[in-house]
Amino acid sequence: MLDDFMVRAALAGMGAALAAAPLGCFVVWRRMAYFGDATAHAAILGVALALAFSISVFTGALAVALLMGLAVTMLSARDHAADTLLGVMAHSALAVGLVAASFLTNVRIDLMAYLFGDILAVSRADLAVIWGGAALVLCLVGWRWQAMLTATLNPELARAAGIDPRREQLILTLALAVVVAVAIKVVGALLITALLIIPAASARPFARTPETMALLAAGIGIAAALAGLGASVSFDTPAGPSIVAAAAAGFTLSTALGALRRG
Repeated sequence: MLDDFMVRAALAGMGAALAAAPLGCFVVWRRMAYFGDATAHAAILGVALALAFSISVFTGALAVALLMGLAVTMLSARDHAADTLLGVMAHSALAVGLVAASFLTNVRIDLMAYLFGDILAVSRADLAVIWGGAALVLCLVGWRWQAMLTATLNPELARAAGIDPRREQLILTLALAVVVAVAIKVVGALLITALLIIPAASARPFARTPETMALLAAGIGIAAALAGLGASVSFDTPAGPSIVAAAAAGFTLSTALGALRRG
């Protein structure tokens, strides 16, 4: 079954959507879209370094994305203007990564695949990495779900309950770095944040509890991945952007239905 590239692509899209769904909810709740951008854009530098030192692309992307996430978390805690800082670091990381990649004269690198994804070229090894990363993220989030949720909704209440909001922030940063490393092959560094945010935002109008929102976001993300792949094959369009476009269509429909329910 895994010999069929479309089956591998579908499984890769499903794995990335499952990993991104619960974290996307926290990104939406915490209004951390720029944080996701900074972490994702840094992954391009990780890819360049991984290819330069002949190590796994997943390892390079994960390490640099994690370092960027930790740097942003530390600097934000020192009263820097968060939106300005994240904007500067996000675009600086992407630019430095692209410049670093241009120096790899002896290594063949398809930058478009890392910027916008190349899900149709996913191999069995890539599939193992994607689902392994997704399992790690789901286990981590499941383990810390209540603590992360409390720290997100009310940091003061979290402290009173013996929960350290900074520690939960660091766990969220680690999980986001894993998602970035997992999803870069599926939708690329420029579109990872969309995969995090759009399904979660689409699920929000229909969710009565945080857990329901996470489950709905996972379902919407999987549906977007499969619909985007189908559209890519039918209309010969890029797969990664097609997945995000399908998610955007779902968000438009969700918003319209939510408005009708309120009306």
